[in-house]
Amino acid sequence: MPDTGFGPPNLIVCDIDGTLVGDDNLIGPMTRAALERALAAGAVVVPATGRPPRWLAEIIDQLPPLPYAVCANGAVLYDVSQDRILHSTTLDAPTLAWLAGLAHEQLPGCGLAAERAGNSAHDAATAPFVATTDYRHAWLNPDHVELSERDLISQPAVKMLVRCPGMPSAEMAERMRPLVGTVADLTYSTDNGLIELAAPGVSKAAGLQTLAGLAALPTDSVIAFGDMPNDVAMLQWADYGVAMGDAHPEAKAAAQEVTTTVGDDGVGRILSRWF
Repeated sequence: MPDTGFGPPNLIVCDIDGTLVGDDNLIGPMTRAALERALAAGAVVVPATGRPPRWLAEIIDQLPPLPYAVCANGAVLYDVSQDRILHSTTLDAPTLAWLAGLAHEQLPGCGLAAERAGNSAHDAATAPFVATTDYRHAWLNPDHVELSERDLISQPAVKMLVRCPGMPSAEMAERMRPLVGTVADLTYSTDNGLIELAAPGVSKAAGLQTLAGLAALPTDSVIAFGDMPNDVAMLQWADYGVAMGDAHPEAKAAAQEVTTTVGDDGVGRILSRWF
């Protein structure tokens, strides 16, 4: 075990896609076993993801029950055991309208979508994901509801998604970020022509800090795992940040250590030092 002076962790926060699971949505056997041992030893495990709560079950059902999750890049705090949204931070309708106009100006031909938060993972009263007719998904989305742009921006949303197939997400971010300024936080979790805009101050780190206060989570020995720019703040917030072997350069630069890839159980290899 490297002499890092850290550990054992009592709070383990972990990105999902590209970190905890690959394209098959399966947690590797070494990682699953290490997380099970950590939970048995009393550590708290919190997924911190860009996913909405309704897309968590297929992942966390592979583990013993987890109490909480940070979703939508920190905009939604979710009580897993009670299927209840504890807290959400939204962009209001006027801000969404301004961001939509800016996106069309800087990224001609882009499609827009919005993620909305209800009261639970499957709130029948709230259409969770709404998109314009020209929005092309970066991944399979079975709960897509098409709306006019006017209707899409008419209600608060935890995040706006801007999609330009064929343009790298990094280039999209470079065009938009200087003009967005402090009106919204801009990040991306894939380089497949998709950026995500949330309310100012929203990040996985901010969400974790708020959740720790709401749920009395331990924060004196925190390890975090991630792989993309939307994980940078979380990696810096933790006492020990670990980036995946194939992580984005920004994630690697924010971490204290780089592990192996998700396919090589990078999370499990680190946690096995203590559990």
